[in-house]
Amino acid sequence: MLADRVPQERHPSLGRIYGVSANMRSDHPLCTRSIFWHTYLACRAMQFASFLHAGVPGWGAVDGGGIRDCRAIAPTLRAALAAGTLPQSAADVAGAPLLPVAGLTLLPPVPDTGRIFCIGLNYVAHREETGRKPTDQPAIFVRFAASVVGHGQPLLLPRESNAYDFEGELAVIIGRPGRRIPEGRALEHVAGYACFMDGSLRDWQMHTHQYTPGKNFDRSGAFGPFLVSAGEVGDPNGDLKLVTRLNGQEVQSTTTDNMIFPVPALINYLSSFTQLEPGDLIATGTPGGVGFKRNPPLFMRAGDTIEVEIERVGLLANTVQKEQLE
Repeated sequence: MLADRVPQERHPSLGRIYGVSANMRSDHPLCTRSIFWHTYLACRAMQFASFLHAGVPGWGAVDGGGIRDCRAIAPTLRAALAAGTLPQSAADVAGAPLLPVAGLTLLPPVPDTGRIFCIGLNYVAHREETGRKPTDQPAIFVRFAASVVGHGQPLLLPRESNAYDFEGELAVIIGRPGRRIPEGRALEHVAGYACFMDGSLRDWQMHTHQYTPGKNFDRSGAFGPFLVSAGEVGDPNGDLKLVTRLNGQEVQSTTTDNMIFPVPALINYLSSFTQLEPGDLIATGTPGGVGFKRNPPLFMRAGDTIEVEIERVGLLANTVQKEQLE
């Protein structure tokens, strides 16, 4: 049984995780099991969501049990990032319409992201469990926007594979463009952070040395629930607790200070070969404990629930659904 193969103890810092806004109840459906860090109660930073409302896409600022509709500022969150018009405080959106969360379908925070850069083997435990040797530079692959869904939306287990694996990660969302960004200035280009589930079809990933097929099945990954502003998170490599759970059981656990290549180094490396643009996403890598390296292997099945929870960032939860025959 899964419970016999995974550690049961939860890190005490998980009690400090908060999910959406300083005045949202801790039992709200979007922040179950999250408690708000008391130092943020007096001075709330911003969190942003993208959504469907009556079938129409939109975006806004999270405010209590709802989302302030910010489409009057820019048509999309990505457009607001590019224009530099992202609201900086609750006062900036106080007059915007408040949409109840119950009437919304959450999308990935930046559903129209231009690029999703993924970092492979960025934790020693994961590199060692895969038998890979250290490298001087990070391993990079990409995902497409169609391969990820938002918080609470079903993940699709495709007909072509039953080797559907989990990878919990911290995602970085770029807010300012830049090329050849020095590490010392890298975090100035970050708009915020989110949770990321880099769902992987291992058999398709291993067809060749190129990861693209196994990392890009439609709706196989997840991103969200919100873009949490950089000011709210602080140092992304400052000992933030990251936990992945499958059906409530902890399967991965680490802190983000264990990254081999920290966020500033990743931004520096990526911006050396391409200009980073607002809305670009960097999935910073997964820790050890992935399913395909367990004995026996542990893969996700239809009906499973997968969660990625990161201190100061929030809780991303999705269920797995078998792809229906057409």
